[in-house]
Amino acid sequence: MNVLLGIGNSLLGDDGAGNYIASRFRQSGWAVFDCGTVPENFTSPVRKVHPELLLLVDAAEMGLPAGEFRVVPREHIADVSIGTHSLPLTHLIDYLSPDAGRILFVGIQPASTEMGTGLSPAVREGADRLMDLIRIGSLSEIPVYTGPYREDPGQ
Repeated sequence: MNVLLGIGNSLLGDDGAGNYIASRFRQSGWAVFDCGTVPENFTSPVRKVHPELLLLVDAAEMGLPAGEFRVVPREHIADVSIGTHSLPLTHLIDYLSPDAGRILFVGIQPASTEMGTGLSPAVREGADRLMDLIRIGSLSEIPVYTGPYREDPGQ
């Protein structure tokens, strides 16, 4: 069994990307929870299941084109967090790590997080692409976020 936690605030435009995925993704072998801004409220079901894979999906500011997504290593989560959760995701990951075989955080680059704007077309398309990769078991094809782009200081 695998678990997907969709995280975000659907009232803040593209910050609702994780909620969008959680509301639409259905696949045998997966339990899916739309966590809103309080993923820590869903630790009990995760701990009961002991998933092989725990997948966290949320909007993340990575300096990429809107709708692009990356696996964000734990050490970069604070760099990309939009901050609409009540508890840092690193705390949640640390708490659940004994109960999951593997934990992945996938961030989706938002275009806008303005109140009441809904998902942008680019983020909706990116979220749909991500769901397709999850369905076919191709998470290894998702690039890893390696940190913010920095121009060569020698130029």
